[in-house]
Amino acid sequence: MTSQQSTIGKPATNLRVLVGSLSGSAIEWFDFFLYATAAALIFDKQFFPTDDPAISLMLSYLSLSLTFFIRPFGGIVFSHIGDRIGRKKTLVITLSLMGGATVAIGLLPTYAQVGVLAPALLILCRVIQGLAIGGEWGGALLLAYEYAPKHRRGFFGSVPQTGVTIGMLLSTIAFALVSSLPSESFESWGWRLPFIASVVLVFVGLWIRKGLAETPAFREAKESGNVAKLPIKDTLRDHWRSVLVAVGAKVVETGPFYIFATFVVSYATGTIGMQQSVVLNAVSAGAFVSTFAILAMGRLSDRFGRPPVFLGGTVLIALFAAPFFLLLDLRVDWAVYAAVVIGLGIVWPPVTATLGTLMSETFTTRVRYTGVTLGYQIGAALAGGTAPLLATWLLSRFDGAWWPIAAYMVGLALVALVAVSLSGRVVRSERARIAAREAREAVAA
Repeated sequence: MTSQQSTIGKPATNLRVLVGSLSGSAIEWFDFFLYATAAALIFDKQFFPTDDPAISLMLSYLSLSLTFFIRPFGGIVFSHIGDRIGRKKTLVITLSLMGGATVAIGLLPTYAQVGVLAPALLILCRVIQGLAIGGEWGGALLLAYEYAPKHRRGFFGSVPQTGVTIGMLLSTIAFALVSSLPSESFESWGWRLPFIASVVLVFVGLWIRKGLAETPAFREAKESGNVAKLPIKDTLRDHWRSVLVAVGAKVVETGPFYIFATFVVSYATGTIGMQQSVVLNAVSAGAFVSTFAILAMGRLSDRFGRPPVFLGGTVLIALFAAPFFLLLDLRVDWAVYAAVVIGLGIVWPPVTATLGTLMSETFTTRVRYTGVTLGYQIGAALAGGTAPLLATWLLSRFDGAWWPIAAYMVGLALVALVAVSLSGRVVRSERARIAAREAREAVAA
């Protein structure tokens, strides 16, 4: 037994793994949500100015959503590296790319300074962010999942998921602080500070991950020679149905999230006239509550299983779609807090806490990085960054009525209910086909 193998399962090793998984995930999502928050508050004015504020906001959201279609390509590239070379090296690359692009955004000239070059450079940086986050999530998840004791995989898999809310919390707090500056100062240079300061967090994350070993599952696969030469080919040949299940599960996790956390900022401040600080503080409170709720739901899934917890959260999202907007339309501070905290902190956590582990248990070690990343990022492209853009369009198309947006959230929930309900049957069918093919190949050899 090697020294690395002897440490597997020890509390100190588990803690180091969880910190390494969480830190990088939180930093990546901090950088990612800085852009999402800025898209709702400042980029429409700085990079996409037009005579119509609604069009400017939609262009800003479009720059947010377009890169979600880049994430699957980043996922393919970095999951190939992750399944061929290792999880740890991939995470170092993606974190470095994300950090560099985020700092660059904070240094960009505006449209007033350089014209159309400004939005072009902004979109280029956003594309790099999309490529990086496309590979980061799967690696952070598998770092935790593949080190986890069998009876604690749900909890371990939920830890990197809290990186989403921690990153969002940090980014919202950062923007709340700079938003307290005088309006001219905020629009001139204040909004840039969180982007530039993120370089400190990136160096901390790289330092933490430096001391981590490769995951036991990948080392075992590499030692046995069971490493896919072309992971994407094997995934699409053997697990394409599981990829579709993962896509279906992801849409209800990502679409409602961006409604609860991003679209709510522009809706509450622009449509119903709430103060920006109130909405940002409500999102911060929702992210704070959600962080602990995710961990609790991860533990709950170790007791009752991933599908029951996930499906329960999916039903809650569908049921809360209309009350979310009814609360906001009361136009009082406590109702905004209630809507966002319930949405982010109660109905969403059961879904996001179990999503990663549910996906990981669907795919074999040989193509796990590629499988979970492909399903996750395609789902994010279909219903993630597009959600605020679609919601803004629906709001404009139906004269400010919110019911089409609520109906959209219910539709996403129905897709996920069908997908996850079929997941067990899909996995058994795929494993049987793989075993049969391997048996035929063994006989032929």
